Amino acid sequence: MPAASLIRPDLSVVVPAFNEGDTIGGCLRDLQAHLEGLSLTWEIVVVDDGSTDGTRGVVEEFTKAEPRIRLVTGARAGKGAAVRRGMLEAHGAWRFMADADLAMPLDNLDRFLSLVDGASPPDVLIGSREAPGAERQGEHWLRYVIGRVFNRYVRMLVLPGITDTQCGFKLFSAAAVEHLFQRVTVGGFAFDVELLVLARRAGYEIREVGIAWHGRPDSRVAVTRGAAAFGDVLRVWWNAWTGRYGRRSAPRG
Repeated sequence: MPAASLIRPDLSVVVPAFNEGDTIGGCLRDLQAHLEGLSLTWEIVVVDDGSTDGTRGVVEEFTKAEPRIRLVTGARAGKGAAVRRGMLEAHGAWRFMADADLAMPLDNLDRFLSLVDGASPPDVLIGSREAPGAERQGEHWLRYVIGRVFNRYVRMLVLPGITDTQCGFKLFSAAAVEHLFQRVTVGGFAFDVELLVLARRAGYEIREVGIAWHGRPDSRVAVTRGAAAFGDVLRVWWNAWTGRYGRRSAPRG
């Protein structure tokens, strides 16, 4: 591989992980196998968000065998803070955030990549379980209900027209990452909302990509964290209303 590719691979996949010792190995094996089949250069950046199980050790074993897999560590700060750290430390021309449970089958990644293989691609593409072509399987009914209420709340307050802010699979250009992620302040569940508000106010085109999504029976999404996210969205609305995110920019072409 040319030295330049090591500095700026085509694609970085950023995986936040907290106590994923039982699943992170399978995640990395599947990611590596899929990326090897694509005609691009790549890296995987795992951000360990202060895990207390064997997550870090499992990832370290992968880094010894594959230099394109990197581990970033830090104290427990929340998923949003972990994604922010990983995105800013990644080197790719395009940077994809992916949940460690890989609830989105990896062939869906090709849907994102096909949309940036052109002259004027959008800088922000977000996976959606509501957009045309989307498919849901195995989602717990309580998670579904909370998600629908939360999405309606977000659309009403800050992001009209976006059907699914919380899907954990999103693709950004390097320029969008550098401009947006250093400004994110929400570290918890609603960081996606603040990120997309910042993107819209900066004039970036946000395109939703309908994906297949498979719920995990042992998913650790907690009702208490979901409740806190409603308060975070209200804080994002207030920040936008009071001008803390700056003025809206002209749409980017």
